[in-house]
Amino acid sequence: MLDATGLTERPRRLLVLDDEEMIGLTIVDIAIQAGLECRNTTNADDFMSCVGDWDPDVIVLDLLLPGTDGIDIINILAGISNRAQLIVTSGLGAKILNSACDAAMEHGLNVLGSLPKPFVPADLRELLSRMTLSGENRPTGGGQYFSPDLEDLQTALSQKQLFVVYQPKIKCKSGLLAGFEALVRWQHPKHGIIPPDKFIQLAEDYNLIDQLTLVVVEEALAWFSTRLTSYQPRLSDLSPEADLCLSFNISAKSLPNADVFDWVYFRCQTLGIHPRRLIFELTESSTMHDSPNAYDNLTRLRMRGFKLSIDDFGTGYSSMVQLVKLPFSEMKVDKSFVLAAMKSKESKAIVGAIINLGHSLNMSTTAEGIEDQSTLDYLSSLDCDQAQGYYIA
Repeated sequence: MLDATGLTERPRRLLVLDDEEMIGLTIVDIAIQAGLECRNTTNADDFMSCVGDWDPDVIVLDLLLPGTDGIDIINILAGISNRAQLIVTSGLGAKILNSACDAAMEHGLNVLGSLPKPFVPADLRELLSRMTLSGENRPTGGGQYFSPDLEDLQTALSQKQLFVVYQPKIKCKSGLLAGFEALVRWQHPKHGIIPPDKFIQLAEDYNLIDQLTLVVVEEALAWFSTRLTSYQPRLSDLSPEADLCLSFNISAKSLPNADVFDWVYFRCQTLGIHPRRLIFELTESSTMHDSPNAYDNLTRLRMRGFKLSIDDFGTGYSSMVQLVKLPFSEMKVDKSFVLAAMKSKESKAIVGAIINLGHSLNMSTTAEGIEDQSTLDYLSSLDCDQAQGYYIA
């Protein structure tokens, strides 16, 4: 079967590393019923051979292993930039499981969730259904393991290989459309879709991030202008067209460059898009250049009517300092807390605290990583303003 890019898809693959063979076989049986190809091993060396040769889409990893442990395996997987979705399992308790998942995410791994032992089949089925929602189909020959260099990125920019996708944001209470987040992707002619974590840092390191940002903004503003022109709300739609906003991620390295933001402002004027419709998202964990120009530019953005969001809130180390110094209008709850909220009382408490903090500072709140109705309902009960995630679109 061919996917939209013309490349051959293969069935999803699940690989289990658990020193208890019967538990591994149980996991395999459940996954096979869900339509996955599966392999199971109790040996770390065999496991790593399968990772390299078989290229699994999902890995189920036990934390307690003879001769090594799951943390060692997590470090090895991170060292080879493995992009499989990871399920961490153990009988050591929720706090240790959550810490292991956090460690894996800190290493850049794609964590699907945790599976406490003993588990019932429904627990694993729920995680695998989440995989269907959150994991993109991975065609063979794709760009998950391709590491582009400077010349590759320069070619991508000059040949217009970058494109933008748009993830909808909805209002938690009503479910009505609130706007979109513009997300950059790279369609490589040989390696397929290259995810942004493979080239954003490269663009920052070689001072191409401003050029990349302008490419994204140019395409997204043209799309958004057309969207606003064609938007015809239904009579029953309580969300007026004036509410629609478009969000962009902005690198901290671009903040001191007033030319970038001046260009965006004048482009909005040309297209007839009011600045209030645009939200610039600054990742909390990104390095904030303590530069007067950066603070000047962010303040000027707000003066012109643009909105400013602190993204991935709760994952950085200078949260309160940034909240005091910068004129943010929106706070986005990091998806790692949202994904774990329904199974972890600690994560649930953190989500609630962040939303309360945002509201107390007169900021709107948006939760990322919504992958089921129960999480959306919970966020609505906390009066979270907006939500986005694979469950929504």
